Amino acid sequence: MGKYNKEDIMRMMEEENVEFIRLQFTDVFGNLKNIAITANHLERALNNECMFDGSSIEGFARIEESDMYLYPDFDTMTIFPWRPQHGKVARLICDVYGTDKTPFEGDPRYVLKRAIKEALEMGYTFNVGPECEFFLFQTDENALPTTIAHEQAGYFDLGPIDFGENARRDMVLNLEEMGFDIEASHHEVAPAQHEIDFRYDEALKTADNIMTFKLTVKTIARRHGQHATFMPKPKYGISGSGMHLNLSLSKDGKNIFQNADDKQGLSQEAYYFIGGIMKHMKGMTAIMNPLVNSYKRLVPGYEAPVHIAWSAKNRSPLIRIPAVRGEATRIELRSPDSAANPYLALAVALGAGMDGIKNKIEPPKSVDRNIFEMTQEERTACNIETLPTNLLDAIEELEKDPLVMNVLGPHIAPLYIEAKKNEWREYSSQVTNWEVDRYLYKY
Repeated sequence: MGKYNKEDIMRMMEEENVEFIRLQFTDVFGNLKNIAITANHLERALNNECMFDGSSIEGFARIEESDMYLYPDFDTMTIFPWRPQHGKVARLICDVYGTDKTPFEGDPRYVLKRAIKEALEMGYTFNVGPECEFFLFQTDENALPTTIAHEQAGYFDLGPIDFGENARRDMVLNLEEMGFDIEASHHEVAPAQHEIDFRYDEALKTADNIMTFKLTVKTIARRHGQHATFMPKPKYGISGSGMHLNLSLSKDGKNIFQNADDKQGLSQEAYYFIGGIMKHMKGMTAIMNPLVNSYKRLVPGYEAPVHIAWSAKNRSPLIRIPAVRGEATRIELRSPDSAANPYLALAVALGAGMDGIKNKIEPPKSVDRNIFEMTQEERTACNIETLPTNLLDAIEELEKDPLVMNVLGPHIAPLYIEAKKNEWREYSSQVTNWEVDRYLYKY
């Protein structure tokens, strides 16, 4: 049962003098979309009568079946604090439905809700806490983004060295006004790179929050004359932006990953969940790291994971177990990047973890040393595999994993695969500056 009903929304919009409402939804590739209405048409939207052309959204529908409806989730109502205080602007996140009044299988939010429902039927609630990283770059005289940053700040530096401090503060204040519980914010390792962490929540709320977070960060950055980008690796030679996911399951209100009697403080379900993630990690990678550019981040030497391993002792593996225990026990999945569609990323992570629990998949032994310092022979002896090294390899691994394909569903899976293969083909045909600089004078 939601906390708001139709009457609540109508009353709040009137009391807050809201005149403009954005009905938001997310496409298959993680791009936020919206239809804007005035307050005069709010009741029609709340009655699920707002229709749009699905064929205009990449990956949604063919022309002959294009009519779709937006069903607002009343509990996602929020007012944008950066908009005018007279004639305010609010938003509602929506589910996408077909003309037959059934959920559209190409809606990423529905994919996550379906995975959550399956876990809930087994008694489990999926909780997620993201760590969202991004860059703040200068814009040019036409307000277009560049990759220029005049600062040289690093981990946890502050102003005046950190040129983005004021923008980041405004982002935090606006997010808090929208109901976010901001736990920390700081400058990241690379110049112009930042991180803002908000409190974990149930998976659907967290995915919604990630989409709202990105919109807010980009909007406030623009107000400061800067451009915020969640591109995984915008510049060569520095660390890229990740979106580490802290995962846990609860049952009857208790975190079931905890076990004080275990030497690692983990329950058997936690080990099985890790086992499921590791078994399906190659197949999940195309979702967690969806761009050609994503794989420029997943290289040795820049803190991003490359090897499929886990540990409670160091940060080099794919999966890290943070030191806190008890109700805060969690699994940190370190490969996802900031370009991932959060609905699909959380859905496949949950599906893989639940497969581990259902089929009692034991993870390999933890690797409690720096994997990057191990020789290839040592890694082979420990059966440590690597993540796919490019988008095409990742897509081929996705095609080979029936569980991940099933989580995505028969609409999204083939469409996503074909779009990403096209992206790889287009990238592969480009002639880059690197090639010209390296080969032009030699051959």
